[in-house]
Amino acid sequence: MTASEQAPGPAQRWVLQFCHGYDGPFLDCARQYAVLFKGTPYKVCTVYLTGAPSAEVERGSASDEVIFLDYSSAQVRGLKLGAIRDFRRVAASRDFALCIAHRFKPIYVALLGSALPVIGVHHAFGDYKRRSRQLFANCLRKRLSLLGVSNAVRDDMRACLPSWPAERIETLYNRIDIAAVQAEQVSREQAREHLGLPADAWVVGNVGRLHPDKDQATLIRGFAQALPQLPAGSLLAIMGSGRLEAQLKALAAELGVGDAVRFLGQVANGRRYFKAFDVFALTSDHEPFGMVLLEAMAARVAVLATECGGAPEVVGAAEALFPLGDDAVLSARLIETSRSGSAQDGVIRVQRCFTDEVACAHFWSLPSVRLLMQEIA
Repeated sequence: MTASEQAPGPAQRWVLQFCHGYDGPFLDCARQYAVLFKGTPYKVCTVYLTGAPSAEVERGSASDEVIFLDYSSAQVRGLKLGAIRDFRRVAASRDFALCIAHRFKPIYVALLGSALPVIGVHHAFGDYKRRSRQLFANCLRKRLSLLGVSNAVRDDMRACLPSWPAERIETLYNRIDIAAVQAEQVSREQAREHLGLPADAWVVGNVGRLHPDKDQATLIRGFAQALPQLPAGSLLAIMGSGRLEAQLKALAAELGVGDAVRFLGQVANGRRYFKAFDVFALTSDHEPFGMVLLEAMAARVAVLATECGGAPEVVGAAEALFPLGDDAVLSARLIETSRSGSAQDGVIRVQRCFTDEVACAHFWSLPSVRLLMQEIA
């Protein structure tokens, strides 16, 4: 706990944002929800269940106060009694109107550690597949409303909680600060130099763990089929590391494209270098949303994605999609993209659908949010 927990004046009302941690994309998720209250009478206090205190995280959270409970992952298994006790202390420290909690564990702790209404944000599929979680949510449904980061995640939750009114389980898309992301991205020439890619090659890019969920095997097969019809010297560049690295390298060699597939390993702050790619291909199995697609679109890179999970909602164009695991259709999409491209349309789509401004307008128009704010006013 820090001195920042001291209670403000009695007239000030707060929103308590509770996050599991700030690793990977979740720091920006905290920022996204904090800025929803910019220009409102509410201040935002963001609490991280896991993760050590960090000045960089404080700055990136876009919040009026940041508290680090500093639990390890092992400490928040089981009943999480210590976390519930600490959360109760934070919730009592000032006049909080509501809690926004990301992922199931923080939702669980927030509901048991306070009497606050909770907006639960879900970033993955299957969070309510377990019967125990369904019972928990149903028992506390009067204080709980749910948001999914895509319609696909929303529909998954609605299927698991069929007795809930539709307006209690809604969608609020992830989004990016497009100006900030573009300012961070380096030029095509700088990106290729950093990644060791030829300046004149046509490059297919991919970013993700080398894991079955990301299905880079389909990407390699599709690229190998397309290669004879792609521009001379075309390359496939894969950022990421994981347990399938040796297997994927062997597959590329077996298909005769070992020299045309570059395994770049883990690249720090990889989105800075997306302009190195001519097309970004996401072959993931049921990606809940696909934030990496927005970052590629912001870089004015054409994108291709599997037509499952949340990716079709992000991409928004049938011609940029292919069935999961279908290397033949992916191959055709790569050939088509090499001859045309649609990168600028992607930037326009991000501006229209996936910015903080668009999300803010949608959030405050949600029936569940409007009802909640009327109740706590």
